[in-house]
Amino acid sequence: MALPAIQVQGTPNPNAAKFVLGRSLLGDEGRTYFNAQAAEGNPLAERLFGVEGVRALFLVDNFITVTKTEGASWDDLVEPIREVIAQELGA
Repeated sequence: MALPAIQVQGTPNPNAAKFVLGRSLLGDEGRTYFNAQAAEGNPLAERLFGVEGVRALFLVDNFITVTKTEGASWDDLVEPIREVIAQELGA
């Protein structure tokens, strides 16, 4: 499956990365989730917490900031996160 254009950008926090999407998710209404229980009811957030190493999520407008656990590697996380986003957005 070809993944949509999801750009991955670094942030000042080395444990966080910004996944920029081709469309708006929530407009200006942001949502922050610090664990899977808090994400219940949001299918995209629930699935992202299913990726081992995801610690927290911030969803707003056209991007998702993912914070990883200290021991996790972005090399192992970027593609699974992109795949979840693409599947949930119906791409």
